[in-house]
Amino acid sequence: MLNWRWYTFADFDADTLFQYLLLRQRVFVVEQNCAYPDIDELDRVSTHLLGWLDGNIVACLRLVPPGLKFPEPSIGRVIAVSDLRGTGLGNQLLQAGLTGAAEQYPNQPNRIGAQSHLQRFYARHGFVTVSDEYDEDGILHVDMLWHAV
Repeated sequence: MLNWRWYTFADFDADTLFQYLLLRQRVFVVEQNCAYPDIDELDRVSTHLLGWLDGNIVACLRLVPPGLKFPEPSIGRVIAVSDLRGTGLGNQLLQAGLTGAAEQYPNQPNRIGAQSHLQRFYARHGFVTVSDEYDEDGILHVDMLWHAV
């Protein structure tokens, strides 16, 4: 059974933090062939949602507080493991992330820097594109905004 858990940086034990950062590195640096500093200072002040299945992290995202990346809170570093993509896990992850964001930052919108090819995915969850495309670390992105209903 899939289990969701939010972590502050201080909540992580060494093994969980290692598994989480290794998954991010595998996807954002290796799989996407993009050498960039995935681990950054925002990790320490963000909350992190991990999805656990059979003792393994199978999905994750981080929620950056308002005023640090954007004026609004910002979901980012969204990952579903490759062998579970296409199963609805990404939709469950994003919905759990939006629910947690609304609980942590009531009545606030959420702004993301989405990879351009994922706009339809985020739009299905209520995000609206609010910028032109821009290059971030060699990958086209757009800013998208979500408002609580």
